[in-house]
Amino acid sequence: MLLTGKRILVTGVLTPASIPYTVAKQALDDGAEVVLTSFGRAMRLTQRSAARLPKTPEVLELDVSVDADFEALAATIRARGWQIDGIVHGVAFAPADALGGSFLSTPWESAATALRVSAYSLKQLAVALEPAMPAAGGSIVTLDFDATQAWPGYDWMGVSKAALESVVRYLAQYLGSRGIRVNAVSAGPLFTTAAKGIPGFSQFPRVFAEQAPLGWDARDSSPVGKAVVALLSDYFPATTGELIHVDGGFHAVGASANGGEEAG
Repeated sequence: MLLTGKRILVTGVLTPASIPYTVAKQALDDGAEVVLTSFGRAMRLTQRSAARLPKTPEVLELDVSVDADFEALAATIRARGWQIDGIVHGVAFAPADALGGSFLSTPWESAATALRVSAYSLKQLAVALEPAMPAAGGSIVTLDFDATQAWPGYDWMGVSKAALESVVRYLAQYLGSRGIRVNAVSAGPLFTTAAKGIPGFSQFPRVFAEQAPLGWDARDSSPVGKAVVALLSDYFPATTGELIHVDGGFHAVGASANGGEEAG
């Protein structure tokens, strides 16, 4: 029960297959009160998913591409007198022409959309909700896919994730004096709703499963949920600006040893 007495706001929940859903469920299992956000046509999907959680969270309006929505969200939380102990940033989006090998022909408008939704929104969310966080600080965690390498077809989403990692470091710098920790969890490839929109994604889980020292199950997002909850808890009081990999160790090795001689 790492989050007993804490209120955690989670963005990005669509279906039970989404990583933020797993995070919300793990947070509830660990004693937190959870609040979700959604918008537009996705709102109904989020509400249906919320009803499947152990305790149905309230779903507040937030379209991260609309500046006024951040102000409205902050006003709602302020009016209710809520304290937000932790924030989970789980939103990401890139238009179809910014993915799938279109990198060189992607127009600025599509690249800008990917960057705004997937990276800049973390800064906006942090600024909007910082006044509602405890005087002693709090924790912000964003969901990432390691951007140190170029992945086939990932294109401007990969660039956006690189920007997201940089935003984490700058937020850690500017919010550290408030005691607010900002970290990213880089998950291995998982079969989520968002992943279906990435051309060629199906090859990623196979490569990770073969090469990760601990192996990798692309159908099990629970390790990611546990890592996020740990960072939201009080057990990482001096960790900020960090990128935590939850990928079976894939990031740490250069090539699979499966074909080599066994040790001993």
